[in-house]
Amino acid sequence: MNTKTKIILASALTVVLAGSGVIALGANSKALAAPESEQTTTTAPTQDKPAKPKPKQGEAGKPGGPRVNGENPPPPNHDGLDCPGQGEGGRAEAPASPPVSSNPSNGEATNGITNPSTYSVVISGGLITDPQDKGRPVVLIAAALGVPTEVFRTAFSGVTPSGLDSQPSHELAQRNKAALLKVLGPYGITNERLDEVSNFYRYNGNRTATWHKTSATATAIVSDGVVTGITITNPGAGYSSTPTVSITGPTGTITAKAVVTYTQDFKTNGSITSITLD
Repeated sequence: MNTKTKIILASALTVVLAGSGVIALGANSKALAAPESEQTTTTAPTQDKPAKPKPKQGEAGKPGGPRVNGENPPPPNHDGLDCPGQGEGGRAEAPASPPVSSNPSNGEATNGITNPSTYSVVISGGLITDPQDKGRPVVLIAAALGVPTEVFRTAFSGVTPSGLDSQPSHELAQRNKAALLKVLGPYGITNERLDEVSNFYRYNGNRTATWHKTSATATAIVSDGVVTGITITNPGAGYSSTPTVSITGPTGTITAKAVVTYTQDFKTNGSITSITLD
């Protein structure tokens, strides 16, 4: 093969190898060029920038923090004013619910029912006696004996009182007892029962002391801020007249009417059996 032919073949081999990424330096050379992907370019050294600190997980206003409506809340401001929707440190907080009082003291209705404890029921009086009885609770004495009031008044008309601050003599007491039984005997009243009733309802008018009595109590029934009724919690006893009932609440005072019942039992004689609003 002549020299011209060798040159042509060598050139063709160089082209084939160059297309495959390998450059032959010569026909008998073993040095090969590195692929382009492995070649490095030398540039002037540059100053490294400090790496950004990674955000703490769960910190508000940064990735990983609490999300509000699918988005991270804004970071906390530092101008001394609270950002809307943020609590201390920029943490998102749900709006606080208004406080609910379990025991309202202003009398306002709660779920349609007003707190009954804000309404006070006062039962007063009820110790008036008829002027002709001179302070004696004749209505109670007659009821306990089981006779009409007028019958006892008739029987007592024959009695000679000893005075407010003195005890009758034995002779005077016997005469008075005989005068009473003369009228009360036909009604089945014995000497023992007369003494029992007289001693229970004895009083000292000069010292304004009264006979045995028990004060009645009641509570108001309230709905939507309106008093609709009265509940008697203790009927009391010993009322010689109708007591006054008043109900006071946040909106003012109203009155009610009581009904007193008389019986032969000391525990229920002169007790309140019902109260109705005026």
